[in-house]
Amino acid sequence: MDIPYLTPLPVDMLRRLGIPSDWNFGLADRVRFSELDALGHVNNAAYLSWFENVRLPYLAQARVTDYGPSAPRLVIAELGVRYLKEMLRGEVYVLTARTASYRNSSFQTDYAVFRITDSTAELTCSSRAAIVLRSRDGTGKLPIPDAAIAHFTRVDGATKET
Repeated sequence: MDIPYLTPLPVDMLRRLGIPSDWNFGLADRVRFSELDALGHVNNAAYLSWFENVRLPYLAQARVTDYGPSAPRLVIAELGVRYLKEMLRGEVYVLTARTASYRNSSFQTDYAVFRITDSTAELTCSSRAAIVLRSRDGTGKLPIPDAAIAHFTRVDGATKET
């Protein structure tokens, strides 16, 4: 199967690749030599760049931001990563993103890396980030747009925290 890299994949392609049904946004890519550590494994820091690569288009599609001059500042307040299995040069993977929960001006976003082999997906790394919407000048929090909340609940199954 031909998999387009670095472009949002249609949900039906995610399913054909073996990505679980609770992930509805994903991008495919291949491990590059520059992402390896001295032992030939993907460097832990590379995963953070990968999560940024999927976060930007995910948040645009979820209608959190259009990244325009008046868009809110998106601040990562907290980030945790679980490294589950090593990855090596040349392996194809799919990055996924979804929102798990939200409050008025912040939300918890989950990420995962799935190694793709023969239309099976193996989870190799997962992450959760707390993201806060701030005003452009950084002086205060901004509410999450209604359209984003609708996406979080309808597409991602996110719940509102109290």
